[in-house]
Amino acid sequence: MSVTIGALRESAPQERRVSLVPEVADKLVKDGARVLLERGAGERAGFPDSLYKTVAFADSAAQLLQTADVLLTVQPLDVGQIGQLKGDAVVVGFMQAHARHAEVLALKTRGITSFAMELVPRISRAQSMDALSSQASIAGYKAVLIAANQLQKFLPMLTTAAGTIRPAQVLIIGAGVAGLQAIATARRLGAVVEAYDVRGATREQVKSLGAKFVETGVSAEGSGGYARELTAEEKAKQQEVLDSRIAAADAVVTTASVPGRPAPKIITRAVVERMRPGSVVVDIAAEQGGNCELTRAGETVVHQGVNIVGAVNLPAALAYNASEMYARNLYNFIKPALVKGELSIDWNDEVFAQSCLTRGGEIKHAPTLKALEGST
Repeated sequence: MSVTIGALRESAPQERRVSLVPEVADKLVKDGARVLLERGAGERAGFPDSLYKTVAFADSAAQLLQTADVLLTVQPLDVGQIGQLKGDAVVVGFMQAHARHAEVLALKTRGITSFAMELVPRISRAQSMDALSSQASIAGYKAVLIAANQLQKFLPMLTTAAGTIRPAQVLIIGAGVAGLQAIATARRLGAVVEAYDVRGATREQVKSLGAKFVETGVSAEGSGGYARELTAEEKAKQQEVLDSRIAAADAVVTTASVPGRPAPKIITRAVVERMRPGSVVVDIAAEQGGNCELTRAGETVVHQGVNIVGAVNLPAALAYNASEMYARNLYNFIKPALVKGELSIDWNDEVFAQSCLTRGGEIKHAPTLKALEGST
């Protein structure tokens, strides 16, 4: 019997993305699956029901939850939704396990098999499944547009009858996927761009995009393509150099984060007070506590004339393309487990094994298990 793969209309505030777009739905049907979509699921992302030619529709979230064998999501399910799932259901999406302990326990208690897209290993074979990267690239792009909109200056140099306008100085902190996209976007808009990352290996990537790499003498190469957390001494040395560059910038975009931990504080109140009035800080890490001491998630704080934007869920602001990219990530993840329309997960496959959060009444992700044990 064919597996039923379902997708909900996302219910989280300000979430406009959808986990299943028509292109991917058609592919799943061709692979032999039955696809079930909650009515109106894609409307806010620009995908009305009329575009989904090959799917069946559920009139309510409850109906879909009780029917789907595999549920694709963007945001984590809440405890109530988890309670409505079939006992042998599989859930695939962002889980945010480090901050959603009640939901993880609910998945465990119900015996649900869940896969966290943020845990997909960063190996060559899994690049097409890397939802963190696909969504981060959107966030980096959008953050620069927000900075340009907030800034009281042109980004490019302009030569006018009234004289020459100097280009804006933009500093990008963090040169991961989001940071590199932010650099590229700021350069396209004509700004003079500097960038910094604690991982020295990003230096050449930064330079290849036409930006200057800020040298601080601190390196924090970590595993899995992430940065390790800095020591107190390293943070102080880094801060001393960065403070001067932040103070000189017209716009700063911060993207630094450590998976599963609060974002490192890089911009202090004191350095904000050294920035010119009218300057802008766009903090992509706001949802993890922010890279700036003054950041408030979802708000714009004005401090001594400097705007600090606590940017949240930026991919949802470009919901159409974000949904396309994310749905393709999900398809590439689930495709190897679809055999003649039935679900057959190879648990020896490191992609499935390492991205599994819960299975068979157990928490399979060791850091999440340790965090939950420590909180009880």
